[in-house]
Amino acid sequence: MITYKVTIETGEALFEGTWSYVYCTLIGERGNSHKTKVNGWFFGALGQGSVIQQEITSDQDLGTIHFVELTVSPSLIKDYWFCCSVTMENPEGNSFQFPCYKWLADCSIRLREGTAKRACDDWLPIFQSDRQDELLERQQLYRWKNEQSKIPKCIDVQSVDGLPVNLKFSCVKEFDFNFFVEKSFAELQLKEFVNKLEHSWTTIEDFDNIFWKVTNPIAVFTKKNWHKDWVFGYQFLNGFNPVLIEKCKKIPENFPVTDAMVRESLGNSTLEQEIKNGNLYMVNYEILDGIPANIIKDIQQYIAAPICLLHLNKMDHIVPIAIQLKQTPGEDNPIFLPSDSHFAWLLAKVWVRSSDFQHSELVSHLLKTHLIAESFSMATVRQLPSVHPIYKLLAPHMKYTIHINTVARSSLIGKNGYINQMFGVKEDDDHFLSSKAFQTLSYRSLCLPETMKDREVTDLKGYYYKDDALSIWSAIHDFVTKIVMYHYKNDKEVEDDFEVQAWIKELTQVGFEGIGDIEKSGFPTSFSTRMELCKFLTMIIFVCSAQHAALNNGQYDWGAWVPNSPCSMRKPPPTTKRAATMEYIMKSMPDVEQSCLQMAILWVLNHTPRVWEMSTLGDYREEYFTEDNVKKIIKEFQDELKKIDCLIQERNESLVLKYEYLRPENIENSITV
Repeated sequence: MITYKVTIETGEALFEGTWSYVYCTLIGERGNSHKTKVNGWFFGALGQGSVIQQEITSDQDLGTIHFVELTVSPSLIKDYWFCCSVTMENPEGNSFQFPCYKWLADCSIRLREGTAKRACDDWLPIFQSDRQDELLERQQLYRWKNEQSKIPKCIDVQSVDGLPVNLKFSCVKEFDFNFFVEKSFAELQLKEFVNKLEHSWTTIEDFDNIFWKVTNPIAVFTKKNWHKDWVFGYQFLNGFNPVLIEKCKKIPENFPVTDAMVRESLGNSTLEQEIKNGNLYMVNYEILDGIPANIIKDIQQYIAAPICLLHLNKMDHIVPIAIQLKQTPGEDNPIFLPSDSHFAWLLAKVWVRSSDFQHSELVSHLLKTHLIAESFSMATVRQLPSVHPIYKLLAPHMKYTIHINTVARSSLIGKNGYINQMFGVKEDDDHFLSSKAFQTLSYRSLCLPETMKDREVTDLKGYYYKDDALSIWSAIHDFVTKIVMYHYKNDKEVEDDFEVQAWIKELTQVGFEGIGDIEKSGFPTSFSTRMELCKFLTMIIFVCSAQHAALNNGQYDWGAWVPNSPCSMRKPPPTTKRAATMEYIMKSMPDVEQSCLQMAILWVLNHTPRVWEMSTLGDYREEYFTEDNVKKIIKEFQDELKKIDCLIQERNESLVLKYEYLRPENIENSITV
């Protein structure tokens, strides 16, 4: 009789233990062990956080263990068990780890030893068959929504109830999320009641009536300083949408600003001279041109497509010097200037900030992180088996993304979604700002070094988003390169990996089919070299972690004080500067209900998960990789992120406004909110 020792680890979170009976069988090259029950008759042997050991016997030496097979059978009721991993020690005393990290119930599952294997490494038919069976099962379970889509494709479910269990939030995560949603909307209802819903704003100070108990330091700062030009400009660099500012190399033909208009802002200089000096920048919301405006409770909303010219002054502040609210120049589309009346200039800036809010939420944030990340996730689970090194690399960055997107589709997007209750932009099946942006989405725009170069902002001072993001991109790229180079010895091995080729093909030709011309977009449909693969993987991990953090984590900071980032405008853009009065500004602002809804939703989106549920960038507590060499690479990545975090903290000590959204300890591994 040969004896093997098996250690089974159960997840530590609430309800991750099980009442079910669990049996273990070792499947080796020379046969199978006895099927052995590993938990006792009473609940607790596989309770949450438990680590149990069990001896598994066999009539003969099994040789190399191919699989650990777990069979889960209900006792009284069917309940789910979260199995982290199984460790097997053979009679010679050698240990092997078999990662799982799945919810199991009334099923049998075969776990592979944790060494990453490409298809060409699995030359035995039993392994080849296992890979094929796993992918076939996943493709039946995780189905693309079968309809023409103008945005990245998603999973085919109507609500989170239809999601496979291994895509759902954990019980703790779901409770935490739902608690903060309910708390936020309870406060929203209280604010609406106190302000009698239909109460009209008359002064900016009226917004104090809903700015209750806000202690967030940046939100408080914004309330006091939102009207200042340097604060307005600062947000293009380090606010919640720091991805649009670009160097102005030429004044656009549809933006007829002249030297005479901006002479007071530029001192003794001219537009041409400041362009040569590299001191002029621009933000253009052209994509909003022609987008239909929303109607909320029978009240017409309005949107604009501004062009904003910015100047880097001698104090190294980016400040606005000219604003045009529509794309077509004309007498009814004046260029607003700092020298105009206080209310005219303030109204123009409010319009820009409102346009920035629409773009940030529906393009930069929703489309370019959430929606494309779901396509990444779907292609990964459908085309890469769990033993594949690229699956192991990406799995921590896909966790919960499909769940949170399913929540968003059911509650935020659509005819009755919260977006259509508060946004100036109309979002439905026929008019979708995200879909318009998706048609022009390019691979290059998602690759940070290239987009920074294209916008010519690599040397822009005070652009902390740029500084921190480039550092993190570099760290991720170095990490990914080491992983790829370890598993692929040359370019030919990447080219011959049919699973990776099927993965990228399904992602770009199925998940991104709504782009139309995928070749023109620059997205790859195959990989020929290791470096092509490294760049693409870096982009995915960066988008799903750091980029989402930069676009998500500052929303409440800069949007809680509604006048700074109005979710909608209830009056049309002024056609003359004389129209700008305090009364017109206040009638333009979102009403009480919209404003309360904006604060509530941004508070939820800005919610930081509980410490025990948050997995920060580089924190691979789920050990999909078991090789010592790869663990060393992961440790080097973690050490580099710690260095970056320390450097950011040192820099922030001297700043009036600390930029902390891209501190690695504030970046989640995946999109979970």
